[in-house]
Amino acid sequence: MLSHEITSVVGKHKPRKRVGRGRGAGQGKTAGRGHKGSRSRAGAMRYSLYEGGQMPLFRRVPKRGFNNKQFARRFEIINVCELERFDDGAEVGIPQLSQAGLIPGLDSRVKILGDGELTKKLQVAAHKFSKAAEEKIVGCGGSAMRIELKDKANARRKGA
Repeated sequence: MLSHEITSVVGKHKPRKRVGRGRGAGQGKTAGRGHKGSRSRAGAMRYSLYEGGQMPLFRRVPKRGFNNKQFARRFEIINVCELERFDDGAEVGIPQLSQAGLIPGLDSRVKILGDGELTKKLQVAAHKFSKAAEEKIVGCGGSAMRIELKDKANARRKGA
């Protein structure tokens, strides 16, 4: 093959179909829209959930009960064994846990659980502790301090 015989790739840039340009064009007259009906008119839009007059699915499905998901308090769970990474005698709070990558951010609520062993004396501050976790932390000579939970609903009522 010689360089002057190379041509562009066939079909790379397909020309757009020009509909409604007469009978000889192949897509003339109704331009592929059929006769009459809402979809044949200019500016017609199809509602994505429309089922042709049939009762739509979201109205057929029963809706019952209450879901507490948006009001639920979510806690980041940390086991006692994960606190072993901190130095002996260190203060472990929300900023330290966030910096260590154990929780996603400073606004997270944290609960410490008692899975694993702890050998270091730590001053741990969290929102909640399980009994086993608190016993293990205090048993190593450390302290478990609870951070008061701020309830958004009560704060709004009090005007804070």
